[in-house]
Amino acid sequence: DLALAGAVDAVVTAPVSKASIARHVAPGFVGHTDHLAARCGLERYGRDYLMAFLAPDLQVALATVHEPLGHALERIDPGLLLEALACLDRHAGGRIAVAGINPHAGEGGLLGDDEASRVAPAVERARAVGIDAHGPESADSLFARARRGEFDWVLALYHDQGLIAVKTAAFGEATNWTVGLPFLRTSVDHGTAFDLAGTGRADPSPLAAVLRTTLGLLEGTLPRRAERAG
Repeated sequence: DLALAGAVDAVVTAPVSKASIARHVAPGFVGHTDHLAARCGLERYGRDYLMAFLAPDLQVALATVHEPLGHALERIDPGLLLEALACLDRHAGGRIAVAGINPHAGEGGLLGDDEASRVAPAVERARAVGIDAHGPESADSLFARARRGEFDWVLALYHDQGLIAVKTAAFGEATNWTVGLPFLRTSVDHGTAFDLAGTGRADPSPLAAVLRTTLGLLEGTLPRRAERAG
C-alpha cells in the first residue's frame, strides 16, 4: 500500500517459504512476484510483468517462471515470447538475445525445429516493431557472450535455463527485479535457508548487494548497457 501510494521509492523483500505460505496461509501462492503483480492489478506474466535478475556482468529475464518444465515448454510460442520481449523492452530496453530451446539452438533443424517455428518468428516480429531482439541463440554459449558484453539481456525460456547461469556466475550477488510493477521491487537470489537459522552463520552480504543494486536502479545507473564495438 505504501509503495502504491508513492510513500516509499522501493520495496526490498526477503526470502519466504512458498510451500509454507501456500499450505497454511494462501493456497496457490507461488511467490512474491505473482502476489505483488496481482496486488497491482497486473494479470498476465510475460505481457504485464517479468522476473529478471541483475548480476554484476549478466542480466537475465525469464519468459516462463514457476511451473513444471514440460508445461513451460508446451506454452512457448511466438505470441508468448513477443509479449515478454515487448515487456522487457518497454521497461529496460537494450540489446536482447533470446535463448533457443534445443541443443545448439536446433542445429539448423537437425536437433529440432522449435527454434524456427516458435522462437524465430517472435524475434522477427519484435524487430519489426523496433525491439533490438536477436536469436534464437544457442543457450550453451549465450550467457558467456552476454557476460562479455555482446548483449544487454538474455531472455531465457524457462526458469532453470536462466537461473543456473545467473547463480553459477554470481550466486549471492544477483538481484531479483520484478519488471513491470508500478514501483521498484527487488529481492535476493536465494531461499530461506532455515537450516542456518539461529546458528550465527547466515551471510548478510547478498542482501547488501541487493540494496546497492536497488539504489542504482533508483538513481538510473542500472540496468547496464552492452558496449558497442566501434
